[in-house]
Amino acid sequence: MERLKNMGLKKSFLVLSVSCVLLALLLLVLVFVVCNVISSTFPTGGIQISPDGTIVKLEEPTASQQTILSVLGIIQVVSCIALPMGGLALSGVLYYHIKLKQPIAVLQNGITRIQNHDLDFIMPVRSGDELGQLCVAFDTMREELLKSNQELWRQMEERKRLNAAFSHDLRNPITVLKGTVKLLRQGTADKQTIDRLESYTQRIEQYVEAMSSIQRLEQMPLRVSECSYSLLRSELEDTTKLLAGTFQLSISAPDNGTVQIDHALFLIVAENLIGNAARFAKSEIIICLQQRENLLLLSVTDDGPGYPAELVQNGPKPFGKLNGDSAHFGMGLYSSQTLCLKHGGALTLTNRKDHGTIATASFQTNRKP
Repeated sequence: MERLKNMGLKKSFLVLSVSCVLLALLLLVLVFVVCNVISSTFPTGGIQISPDGTIVKLEEPTASQQTILSVLGIIQVVSCIALPMGGLALSGVLYYHIKLKQPIAVLQNGITRIQNHDLDFIMPVRSGDELGQLCVAFDTMREELLKSNQELWRQMEERKRLNAAFSHDLRNPITVLKGTVKLLRQGTADKQTIDRLESYTQRIEQYVEAMSSIQRLEQMPLRVSECSYSLLRSELEDTTKLLAGTFQLSISAPDNGTVQIDHALFLIVAENLIGNAARFAKSEIIICLQQRENLLLLSVTDDGPGYPAELVQNGPKPFGKLNGDSAHFGMGLYSSQTLCLKHGGALTLTNRKDHGTIATASFQTNRKP
């Protein structure tokens, strides 16, 4: 039965049809044999001529025996028509129950659940025929829809989080600006007041620019291309010399081979992580590029004071300043996390046991644009 389930639709239909027709023909032969055996037990009537020319009149069948013989003849005629047609009908019924019923029910159930916006299920695939392949394709489509919905939900939540952080951090500059405007109207403003007005105006401008940059990164299309490890290594070396040339540097990467990634997106993340390490490192920065299964991992290690516990536990937040640093909004790590998620990976922040931090960005190498 399992072999029949994994057989193609055309081949299985042919096998079932031939098998059922052959069975019907065997039954037809059996019917004829049984009817002939029964008929031979009854007298046939007529005459018999012996070798010496003697004519012997045979016994005539009785009325009841004649009726039985007629019925046997009718049975034989009807069997010639009914049994082959019954075999074909049986093959159709078996074909439906074995090959069609279950896959059709599975597909109907899947369509109903998707119409009800339920994508959290797995379609059972129990055959290797065309309908089984259709179920596999349908389940693949369901998985892609689920991933797309999860990605849209994540983007909505991140947008809410970003807007909430933006609104919260704008309250203080707006309050200061209102107070400064009030002093200007009263004519009691001094040079310090004017400097404060200029400072907070620039701060709001930086907030708006940060928001615009995040939106541009989210809308950036994914362009995957083949890049060699030697090219990525040389670009990491150039970026590190530019952003952290005064530190002791160590860069490791595969010597040979290529990888499928978005080259521009990778460089943006690398620049952010290296620049962030250069801000807090004391003397050393270690960069490691490696391939692990279908992920490209970029880790940047420094010997700085380490990440705050909240940042390690909850991940980067938009406008998450460290120690009240108003010159930086914490958008470098947040934008890197956004780009890693866009590339099917993640950004992991950990503290070293002795001192320093490790920022690891992962990129899915078989990510479809």
